[in-house]
Amino acid sequence: MTSPTGSTEIIGILGGMGPAATADFYAKLVSMTPGRSDQDHLRTVIWSDPTIPDRTEALLGDGPDPTPWLLNGSRVLREAGATVIAIPCNTAHAFVPRIADHVGLPIVHMIGEVARHLATLRPAVSTVGLLATTGTVHAGLYQERFGRYGIHLVLPDPSQQDHVMTAIRDVKAGQHGLAGVSLADAAQELITRGAQAIIAGCTEIPLGLPADALGLPLVDPAVVLARALVRRARAA
Repeated sequence: MTSPTGSTEIIGILGGMGPAATADFYAKLVSMTPGRSDQDHLRTVIWSDPTIPDRTEALLGDGPDPTPWLLNGSRVLREAGATVIAIPCNTAHAFVPRIADHVGLPIVHMIGEVARHLATLRPAVSTVGLLATTGTVHAGLYQERFGRYGIHLVLPDPSQQDHVMTAIRDVKAGQHGLAGVSLADAAQELITRGAQAIIAGCTEIPLGLPADALGLPLVDPAVVLARALVRRARAA
């Protein structure tokens, strides 16, 4: 069955990491989809499972491996009719290689899409700052992808990284104002070290740090992922 827009694609959102970020991602997917009526939008299945163990704790050896939960959620989406999977959680992408061959559906890689997006910016960007969970930083997810495009990444120092993690937890707890101050301070420190753009490399960060807060590009991976899904669906 095709939608009235002609697309056979059904987007499967593997979410719950956290719930507010999942809801925010779906809102961005809707806003990125051109259309004048309900029927112009994409068919979407959302599996939001907040019981998935903490990804950073797993990567640092302090918690259980979330892979079984991610694999189960992917199977739920496939059985519900999804034809492609999106994971609006940066840190969860450390576990994508463990599930990709077992899901039976393509997974649109959010971090890979961000790297491609930055490579197309004009004027060209050669140095980018990353605000992300300690798990994402530790796993080298952005370092590896950006290295393919010759983009240099600057990271917060350990003390500043602790402040970033506290801000992310504040957003999860609904304390967005507190988080915004810490995130803006961390971003400004990266800018002083040469960052020409800042990656909001955790899907909670845009909920606490407005896009216009820095005076230079704040790249939201969730927006980049949403646009990639829309392009894919329209092509299908």
